[in-house]
Amino acid sequence: MTFINYASREINCKIVYYGPGLCGKTTNLQWIYEKTNPNAKGKLISLATETDRTLFFDFLPLELGTVRGFKTRFHLYTVPGQVFYDASRKLILKGVDGVIFVADSQVERMDANVEAIENLMVNLKSQGYDLLNIPYVLQLNKRDLPNVATVDEMKKALQRKNPGEPVYEACAARGTGVFETLKGVAKLVLADLTKTQ
Repeated sequence: MTFINYASREINCKIVYYGPGLCGKTTNLQWIYEKTNPNAKGKLISLATETDRTLFFDFLPLELGTVRGFKTRFHLYTVPGQVFYDASRKLILKGVDGVIFVADSQVERMDANVEAIENLMVNLKSQGYDLLNIPYVLQLNKRDLPNVATVDEMKKALQRKNPGEPVYEACAARGTGVFETLKGVAKLVLADLTKTQ
């Protein structure tokens, strides 16, 4: 749910990175944080367990220009990848404006990807959303690894909005495709926002 503050002329949008454990959600946010102008970002908050996996969420307010004289601010979150944090996943999806599903391209992680995308659809529904009707992109991460599924195999297994679903190949650890993915979903969120205004 986009929040518009007329007093400060600011539009606040929430983007959630969703996917299985260790797929690169936090790595995406860390890369964005490191490469973004200090004046355009807030503080990166990361709550992690002793194994360095995201326990709750990462949050990064990022300004991406203005829309009709309003400053746009994107609040970026990741959900924990582990299934036993499902309550946290649901909570983080509350008020979401756009979703980036980060898929792990390794062949042995395909089942985890499919399970996570099905979980995303269920959790969105529990919050009153339908994946087919919200701004959404698919990121195929870890494309640099040797044992990866083909792009076509991954699309066949993971695309839910076929054909209109943007797909980005990425290697978040190197920054490849990270900003392209974010810009892709941001464009969809802003297009959605202008439709409702």
